[in-house]
Amino acid sequence: MTGDVVNLRQFRKQKARTEKDKIAEQNRISFGRTKAEKKLTRSLNDRAEKFHEQGRRETAPDQTDDQT
Repeated sequence: MTGDVVNLRQFRKQKARTEKDKIAEQNRISFGRTKAEKKLTRSLNDRAEKFHEQGRRETAPDQTDDQT
């Protein structure tokens, strides 16, 4: 029934390292993109927004949506 002896200081340091590694990986994914990738994403978003806006119907200024 004897367990392994664990140095708590080393255990805490190892746990902190793994947490930092997780955060670093997330940051690499979020911020580690090249300029070309950012430009491509921006242009695709602009194109999708334009396409979405083209489908909107315009209402006359004197008409309101509150009419029942």
